[in-house]
Amino acid sequence: MADSKRDYYEVLGVQKGASDDELKKAYRAMVKKYHPDLHPDDKEAEAKMKEVNEAYDVLSDKDKRARYDQFGFAGIDPSYAAGSGGGYPGGGFSGDFSGFGDIGDIFESFFGGGMGGFGGGRANPNAPRKGQDVKTQVQITFMQACKGTGVDIRVNRIEKCPQCGGTGARSGSSPETCPDCRGSGQVKVTQRTPLGMFQTTKTCERCGGTGRVIKDPCTACQGQGRIRKVLQKNVSIPQGIDDGQSLRITGEGDCGVNGGANGDLIIRVSVKPDENFEREGFDVYSEIPISYMQAALGDEINVPTIDGSVKYKIPAGTQNGDSFVLRGQGVPRLYRTGRGDHHVSVRVTVPRNLTKKQADLLRAFDDSLNDRNDSSRKSSWFK
Repeated sequence: MADSKRDYYEVLGVQKGASDDELKKAYRAMVKKYHPDLHPDDKEAEAKMKEVNEAYDVLSDKDKRARYDQFGFAGIDPSYAAGSGGGYPGGGFSGDFSGFGDIGDIFESFFGGGMGGFGGGRANPNAPRKGQDVKTQVQITFMQACKGTGVDIRVNRIEKCPQCGGTGARSGSSPETCPDCRGSGQVKVTQRTPLGMFQTTKTCERCGGTGRVIKDPCTACQGQGRIRKVLQKNVSIPQGIDDGQSLRITGEGDCGVNGGANGDLIIRVSVKPDENFEREGFDVYSEIPISYMQAALGDEINVPTIDGSVKYKIPAGTQNGDSFVLRGQGVPRLYRTGRGDHHVSVRVTVPRNLTKKQADLLRAFDDSLNDRNDSSRKSSWFK
């Protein structure tokens, strides 16, 4: 019935005085929204698309639009005047598409120029592809990180099958060109749509997109051309590496596909803490204990460093918490020349379990400081 049909302008979502460009833009938007190829087996979308097409078929034609504006549905289909209902003009998707240029423009508006094979390219399935990176982790000591070391690693990686040389075919045979796609990896599919018959492409099911089929597969790799093996390797850890840093060894990852380059081996380094030294960048920090006498009178002491002990002269009157720097005695700079510094903090130790004689001597010493009224002296230790 005539009253069951919606106004054509309402269907396209435009005003009655809409221009041809506005109609075309609105129609394209509706096609993208309701096209059956985008909503397979959706009866509601199919009905909406028929309604949209009918509206555009009429409004894009100047004569039909003029009759519709003057007489309504009866102006374009007299059967509505007789109350007989009837279908929409044109019998399906036969609207005027002349405003779109060519059919490629239509599908570009439908699919964005790269969907379902309409104008879109596809990567060559036989093109070389780089293998995946393989990652692992090693733990070393603080001193090994400072000096460098060698570590043994053991990782699983994918390698080219040695039995078939990576072809996937049994020795003495070779892969053949897929008869379905003729080596392209894609096959054409003809589809019937409301716009007519169109061809699309999809991945060839027979060869899985490789363009080749293996009739006699290799027994070692089952036709894959690659196998998983364990790599055992001694890796050199450079001096100066820090906790959490990684090494990249080029070409030691998974093997490539179709002659592509191998991936890389990435080794993350974990460094154990040291009980004597701490590190910040390439600088080393440590603490050295000295006696009260050494602090008061000064002394030459042995200071442990990452290279062994070095002599350092403590000046008289050194206070607890004072520090000094050993230039160039820190960690070697990673992949560069030069080294950081070694920062040493002094800790003055207080004697314990004194004998009575020792205590009396210290009191006498303390009293002598009182007699001298030493302004630098603070309250007595024994108070």
